[in-house]
Amino acid sequence: MKLKYIYFLFFAVLITSCDLEELPEATTSKGPIFSNESGLILYTNSFYTMFNGRNLHRADAMSDYLARKDTPPFITEGNYSPQVSTGWSWSDLRNINYFIANCTDPKVPLTVRKNYIGIAKFFRAWFYFDKVKRFGDVPWIGKPLDVTDTDLLYKGRDSRVMVMDSVLADLDYASQNITATSEGTRSLVTKYVAYAFKARVALHEGTFRKYHNSLGLTGSAANLLNQAATAAKEVMDKGGYKLYDGAGVDKSYRQVFINPAPMATEVMLSAVCDLALNTLNDANWYWTSGTYGDKANFIRTFINTYLNIDGTPFTNNPGYKTMLFKDEVKGRDKRLQQTIRSGDYKRISAGSLVPAPPVFSYTYTGYMPIKWALDDVYYDTRDLNINSVSIFRYAEVLLAYAEAKAELGTLTDADWAATIGALRKRAGITGGLNAKPTIPDPYLQEKYFPNISDPTLLEVRRERGIELCLEGFRFDDIVRWKRGELMQMEWNGMYVPELNTPMDLNEDGILDVAFYKTLPANRVAGVTYVEVAPTVAGKTNPQLLSNGDSGELTWLNNIPRKFLDKNYLYPIPAGDLITNPKLGQNPGW
Repeated sequence: MKLKYIYFLFFAVLITSCDLEELPEATTSKGPIFSNESGLILYTNSFYTMFNGRNLHRADAMSDYLARKDTPPFITEGNYSPQVSTGWSWSDLRNINYFIANCTDPKVPLTVRKNYIGIAKFFRAWFYFDKVKRFGDVPWIGKPLDVTDTDLLYKGRDSRVMVMDSVLADLDYASQNITATSEGTRSLVTKYVAYAFKARVALHEGTFRKYHNSLGLTGSAANLLNQAATAAKEVMDKGGYKLYDGAGVDKSYRQVFINPAPMATEVMLSAVCDLALNTLNDANWYWTSGTYGDKANFIRTFINTYLNIDGTPFTNNPGYKTMLFKDEVKGRDKRLQQTIRSGDYKRISAGSLVPAPPVFSYTYTGYMPIKWALDDVYYDTRDLNINSVSIFRYAEVLLAYAEAKAELGTLTDADWAATIGALRKRAGITGGLNAKPTIPDPYLQEKYFPNISDPTLLEVRRERGIELCLEGFRFDDIVRWKRGELMQMEWNGMYVPELNTPMDLNEDGILDVAFYKTLPANRVAGVTYVEVAPTVAGKTNPQLLSNGDSGELTWLNNIPRKFLDKNYLYPIPAGDLITNPKLGQNPGW
């Protein structure tokens, strides 16, 4: 069965939408739905809209490694409050709980019912994991609320421990009772997707408790990390997945993200796009438009974390700080050239290949993403993309296993080779694939993790950032590692050696961009000229060079970003708190 993100309006009648504090209405007869497997399939298909999968390509818009056209309101001082907070919606939960409570008809065999209850519990875990990440303590509601359940409707919040224990119990049930172990179109939840999700959840919660020690929950962190490793290993040993490498080290990584059909060897669950059904996404529009979307592009500090092709840190290279763009992208981890425009990257225009250097009507830093964008310019306007968007893939499972074991101090050389080594081998890296590192990288410590001295853990975190970039994990990772300060990192870009000198960014013999304070009288045709004077038309210029007339590009340093302890959780929306004062507000808000 191929999920197309098209569901039946029937469920809008069967299950009424509600916030937690709204009284539910009576529902229609359940008999036609729960008395046969076809009804169970139709009902559980309605849960899949919770993934919002076709928008995952933009899910890292608020992260430490992306500069964008504006600062995110959540970390711009004075721009976020309970009055504008969102996310306190509970209609999906009622839909799920109604199914679980009513999937009892003996006309359907017990094993069949357990399978679909397992799918429902997977989605209840998905719902609650999202709520806990956003708000911390939340009310646990394990049944469909009735009009008489006013005590539950207006109850206070349950503890994080209680809720996450319930989430993991749901995922245990799902992994033990979902019968499908694989599914050809990669559009449905299977047993091993449930295990992968458990690894994700347990890793997040284990590290959150370890590093947020003020919660007093550090004693339970090791058990959660062990659960994460065990769940990931189940997928590794029995799931039958492997990293896709069919297009070689130069193309395999990116192919996973631009292929119309999910790469079934690696992709475990995907939002599948289909032109015939007009089920598409807007990745090209988002990642190439100078007006639509966030104009998000990587900062240089993060680009510096990509290793040399021999496995050594790029920042070990003498002179890396003043290396030109055309040179710094050479001889690196092959994922770099598959993640940003660089080197001989070309696009298709009217059927012909054309050079495609970074475009400074889009990028502020020079590091312009291509990971999700198709090469044909046809797709650049509106939501036309046909590439499927992965929700779970095997690479994440390998990283979850490696990180959990590294946090526990039990990662072996064999584990390293099977996880980090395998990912780097797919990326063309030749060194350090079979044994854990022994020396911590000072650049990672200085710029990212000053409190981490374990070289293995540092490298696992490097790998996670690179492998999973632009897939929606980064902000959650920063939160669970308690590294909110990274959200204040300078938005820096490529090195510019001097003003008024056009640069050929991709060495195709065509000059691309020049930076100026006073616009030259004699300008080179085809070159984009970018003003870096301190003021423009009497206003502060957000685009500057770090040394004034040379240096790294900087963007929006004039608008400070501030991440405080309160930002590790979102505030309860003010309207919901007025309706139910028992909820209480999160600290600092």
